[in-house]
Amino acid sequence: MKCRFCNHCIETIFVDLANSPPSNSYLTLEQLSLPEIYYPLKVMVCENCFLVQIDKYKKPTEIFNNNYAYFSSYSTSWLEHCMNYVEFMIEEFNLNLESKVIEIGSNDGYLLKYFKDKNIPVLGIEPSSNTAEVAVSRGIETIVDFFGVQLAEKLINAGKKANLIIGNNVLAHVPDIHDFVGGLKILLEEDGIITMEFPHLHPLVLNNYFDTIYHEHFSYLSFTIAKKIFESKGLEIFNIQEIPTHGGSLRIYAKHINDNKKPINANVGLQLIKEQDAGISKIEYYSGFQVKTSIVKNEIIEFLIQQKRADKKVIAYGAAAKGNTFLNYCGIKSDLVKFVVDASPHKQGKYLPGSHIPIFSIEKIFLEKPDYVLILPWNIQNEIIQQLSHISSWGGKFVVAIPNLKIIA
Repeated sequence: MKCRFCNHCIETIFVDLANSPPSNSYLTLEQLSLPEIYYPLKVMVCENCFLVQIDKYKKPTEIFNNNYAYFSSYSTSWLEHCMNYVEFMIEEFNLNLESKVIEIGSNDGYLLKYFKDKNIPVLGIEPSSNTAEVAVSRGIETIVDFFGVQLAEKLINAGKKANLIIGNNVLAHVPDIHDFVGGLKILLEEDGIITMEFPHLHPLVLNNYFDTIYHEHFSYLSFTIAKKIFESKGLEIFNIQEIPTHGGSLRIYAKHINDNKKPINANVGLQLIKEQDAGISKIEYYSGFQVKTSIVKNEIIEFLIQQKRADKKVIAYGAAAKGNTFLNYCGIKSDLVKFVVDASPHKQGKYLPGSHIPIFSIEKIFLEKPDYVLILPWNIQNEIIQQLSHISSWGGKFVVAIPNLKIIA
């Protein structure tokens, strides 16, 4: 495999999670009797630039299509995060009725609607037509396409350069990172700003967040490598923030490299030092991750078998992509986890890929009264525990498996 950034021939395996179907390929009842395609989930680390990455086993057009099941607007904590972001950006960078905000990977328009409500012109770019349709129904102009140099040039020819380009949890999803960041450079106004949020590699390694690895995530980024990628296209990161989403993410702020109006924040240098001190530019930093994932796997399997022998009922919350990576790597099926519930009606009535565990609405919990609720999207566990606090009335408890097994009464 060649590195998607520096083209170096990669030989070092970061972690091998065996084979699994794409994490957002939810199945209908009829599809359960059909063959299911599995792809390798092997992650490599480049010995030259230290970009952690997976090979492109499945084309983006096969992942982000009209059956894409991830709709961002079903998590209250995520919506609150986006609302706070919009308020901050408007105040910090004086966005107004004359500004143009473009979001790449705009999903169902949940974030852009907050800008639109402030009368700030917006445009969404979203490759999944079914989520884009929801955005359009909310009054958000949306282009159904993949972003890159070609689309950026088409947009500027139509007079649609951006004062602010947003990409939340999209940079990791890009197979051709040169084309994507090159497109950002083209689309950005001379004094414009780019913000990108992405899961940070360091917490992933530190806390064993192996379930955040799946086929949609082509790259796993440190700030060090993100800085190099942006600089290679004439963009400069002038600020960075550590944010708590997805167990630890980064928000970077970028500008044209010749834009001298925006000083470089001290956070940039501090983050580089922090990563270097952690050893992120040494190949030894990436060893030992496989062993940690095996420990988690053994812990949860032992727990589930114990509960089955004790005739206890275990169900799961959250038909999330990270949960599918976790369940498939651990080999968990409906004999150990009876069903999963999810707030999104787009997933209810379907089955998880690989494990074939059925998905129901949240009300199913209160009908079945399980002994344990395994929280798969551990990053929003506080939100879920608060939402389902009533399970204590019948002695129900919560279980979180990552970074290590924890039972919460």
